[in-house]
Amino acid sequence: MSPISVSLIAFACIFGGTFLGMFLRKRLPGHHLSGDTKDVVRLGTGLIGTIAALVLGLLIASANSTYETQSGQVKQLTANIVLLDRTLAQYGPETDSMRDRLRHAVTTLADRIWRENGSDSGKAEAFEASAAALSFYDEILKLSPRDETQRSLQSRAIDTSTDLAKTRLLLFAKAGGSIPMPFLVVLISWLTIIFASFSLFADNNATTITALGIFALSASAAIFLILELSQPFTGLMMISGEPLRNALGPVGP
Repeated sequence: MSPISVSLIAFACIFGGTFLGMFLRKRLPGHHLSGDTKDVVRLGTGLIGTIAALVLGLLIASANSTYETQSGQVKQLTANIVLLDRTLAQYGPETDSMRDRLRHAVTTLADRIWRENGSDSGKAEAFEASAAALSFYDEILKLSPRDETQRSLQSRAIDTSTDLAKTRLLLFAKAGGSIPMPFLVVLISWLTIIFASFSLFADNNATTITALGIFALSASAAIFLILELSQPFTGLMMISGEPLRNALGPVGP
């Protein structure tokens, strides 16, 4: 389910709590809405509100950390690809065919990363390096350096390829991660209870309903933000793949 859909459902439930409170206010006898009862409900609401606020804050911080981490890994991947290309260029013209293959492989690599990390991807299979990647690494190993400079460049290319593989594996390991649905159900339930308690002791007028509607929209927007940040490779806040796809230009010196 997309973050927008979940957020709309959350808004409907949370704002629905407002009308639940209004309904109970009309149905309950007057002595059930006494000052002592109001104090108890407010204390309970304060407890749930504090827990919900802490959970929301932690979820936003965690989702933002996930987004920044995976965005940094994509940048690192891009930088390593450029570095590998320049290293091969410095090695000599015998690596031109390898550099050309690297350019064709970048688009395939980007497509695979964004597909694996999409919200609708089913993560059941184990990670497997592509045949092209394994073949490319073997070609680097098979290079025959003629002097110390080429030997150093070959070693650097091997190290960079290894770093590429590690970063690629990290992106796969975090693929498909999202907030568990039972967790969201509990959080939305807490917020619904809070809004029901707000309207239980408030006057049922347009100002109250409008204010609670705005508050409910703000709470559901926070949930939307959490879900968007926890899925960096899809949605409105998707990490752009263009820098990776366009990292390398035509083969040149």
